[in-house]
Amino acid sequence: MTLHIPFDNSYAALPDSFYARVAPTPVRAPELIAFNTDLAKTLGIDGAEDPALASVFAGNTLPDGATPIAQLYAGHQFGQYNPQLGDGRAVLLGETIGTDGIRRDIQLKGSGQTPFSRMGDGRAWLGPVLREYVVSEAMHALGVPTTRALAAVRTGETVVREAPLPGAVLTRVAQSHLRVGTFQVFAARGDIDGLKTLFDYAVDRHAPDATDPASFLDTVMRKQAALVAQWLSLGFIHGVMNTDNCSISGETIDYGPCAFMDSYHPETVYSSIDRFGRYGYAAQADIIVWNMAQLATALLNLMPDPEAAVEPFTAQIHGMPEMIRAEWLKQFGAKIGLSAPTQDDARLIVDLLAAMQEVEADFTNTFRGLIDGSARDHFPDPTLYDAWSDRWQARLEAEEDPHAVIRAANPVLIPRNHRIEEMIAAAVDGDDTLFHRLVAAYAKPYDDTQSNIDLRNPPAPNEVVQATFCGT
Repeated sequence: MTLHIPFDNSYAALPDSFYARVAPTPVRAPELIAFNTDLAKTLGIDGAEDPALASVFAGNTLPDGATPIAQLYAGHQFGQYNPQLGDGRAVLLGETIGTDGIRRDIQLKGSGQTPFSRMGDGRAWLGPVLREYVVSEAMHALGVPTTRALAAVRTGETVVREAPLPGAVLTRVAQSHLRVGTFQVFAARGDIDGLKTLFDYAVDRHAPDATDPASFLDTVMRKQAALVAQWLSLGFIHGVMNTDNCSISGETIDYGPCAFMDSYHPETVYSSIDRFGRYGYAAQADIIVWNMAQLATALLNLMPDPEAAVEPFTAQIHGMPEMIRAEWLKQFGAKIGLSAPTQDDARLIVDLLAAMQEVEADFTNTFRGLIDGSARDHFPDPTLYDAWSDRWQARLEAEEDPHAVIRAANPVLIPRNHRIEEMIAAAVDGDDTLFHRLVAAYAKPYDDTQSNIDLRNPPAPNEVVQATFCGT
């Protein structure tokens, strides 16, 4: 085998209480769907032409240097605490230090049962694997911190969900898989030694300038505030922002029932399991504060006097909404061409969004249309847009090159839900053509390429996706 992965594993060197040692379960007939050669180069992986790629990334062949483990964590799921979750269908093969100097995890998803499977089969079906591959790579191209996809493999086996479905394995790459829930599980168990070990490890890996739990919390909060503001600026809805799906690294992780809005409405919810809108579009700004409060609660256990630390930690959490507002203003200011928006500009942004909501304007195309004036076409009554545009044009007189700012902040293409569903349906029938087309197109989401003009179109009434599913 010529494939070489330069493993440099650190998490597997932590105490056994952090994980379970478990190897992937081999599959019947692995078939490579996609291998991300550009990401492989960054990871320092050699052997992109190796015929063993399918075997390795299905979990059939363990590469030299791998130390496969399933990580332990807990989490609040829709507000209810689950004391033990963990990787129930994923195995961390190990870590590499890339050519850019960044340490990253390489994890197989859908690789079989682990001690944390909780009666599950440990497998994934093809649809969610391809959705995560396409959407996570699109998010990377959009400039959003995210986990990435290294490979997708058909297993040649059937996975039973609501019906028999083709199985698949995704290879996910992340700056780490440490979650808020990783801290929660040690705090809830009263394992202060384990919590301190985790804290030291997380500081070394993600917050080297942090000097204590409070400064570490501040670092994580700032990353999350910036991340959620980016989600909002793109119309992205994570769909399942449980604390076990909230990464300490500040990356978008766990693309389950995720979706991008078509028509703008702040209360948009796609996830089939989010019956009360807890993780809807606009709610994401509030829920990330809630998640950070759970991290703060776990970190209190590391303070010399936890009771005395409650008040300053609470003050930190109460300061997070302002962090998010500042990031939101920066992101949305850029979307309308403002290089340095001020608080006075917030009303201009809010008024445009209110007008878009009133007419159910397409979120992505309306903002991109500010460049050439086609945004006006999204308003059945153009006078609604014109009244706003007069104020906007007056504000732009103070800007040097607003169109360049708009172009850089507003993509031409997003992974639209109906296209993702179309891709999955074709792949289930054995046709990966649309999958590969979407991967290539979304790699350049800001390019106004005529060959991809059809991918800009919002869904026709019969193509609208009403709900998205975890499905794994």
